[in-house]
Amino acid sequence: MPKSKRNKSYVLANTRSKGFQLKENLLQEVRNAVDQYANAFVYRVLNMRNDKLKDVRAEWKHSRFFFGKNKVMQKALGKSDEDEYKDGLHHISELLKGNVGLLFTNKSKQDVVDWFGSFSAEDFARSGFVASTKVELDEGPLADFPHSMEPQLRKLGLPTSLKKGVVTLLQSHTICQEGDVLSPEQATLLKLLNIKMADFKIELVAWWSKDGDHGVMDAGTGEDGDHDDDDDV
Repeated sequence: MPKSKRNKSYVLANTRSKGFQLKENLLQEVRNAVDQYANAFVYRVLNMRNDKLKDVRAEWKHSRFFFGKNKVMQKALGKSDEDEYKDGLHHISELLKGNVGLLFTNKSKQDVVDWFGSFSAEDFARSGFVASTKVELDEGPLADFPHSMEPQLRKLGLPTSLKKGVVTLLQSHTICQEGDVLSPEQATLLKLLNIKMADFKIELVAWWSKDGDHGVMDAGTGEDGDHDDDDDV
């Protein structure tokens, strides 16, 4: 006899409490970082790659990164002058929207600006990326590819065949034009050809320091924009 659904028990409260506790832990960790470090920065990630961000964290192990859960981080910092955790924090809290995070550090503001201003890491473009240059292959042998890959290359759109066991392009072929929005097939071909178009970067958006100073960076430069303390954001 089938069991009645009414006999089943669901522990929803525990699930909610675990999620609530995780958020509370994050909120407290952010506030602890505010207390521990002299400076805080809102940063934006361009061409997000988890492995690249992990490398940056390792390089900056003397500091603390937070990424994700923007609403919780906003609550930790405070959303207004009345509820901010420390004076001026609501100015950067308001900017925690989209693909951004928080960096807490005891490094000077200039050190942070200089390091991230010069940092970038090349990576392969993904589907949806706008091609930065034209890529064209000439007719003839594609000696870098083993014969076993010929069917895959043909499936990806290359006019290829095997000639004496060598993968051969039957005619010149343009993989992408500058400005093209890459399809999955185009992105795969560029990766197979070891052509990197994407640059993983971390762009500084705004900053705050314990001495009460704060401001918004000029987009793409990491330098201070013109601001008034009452109208930073």
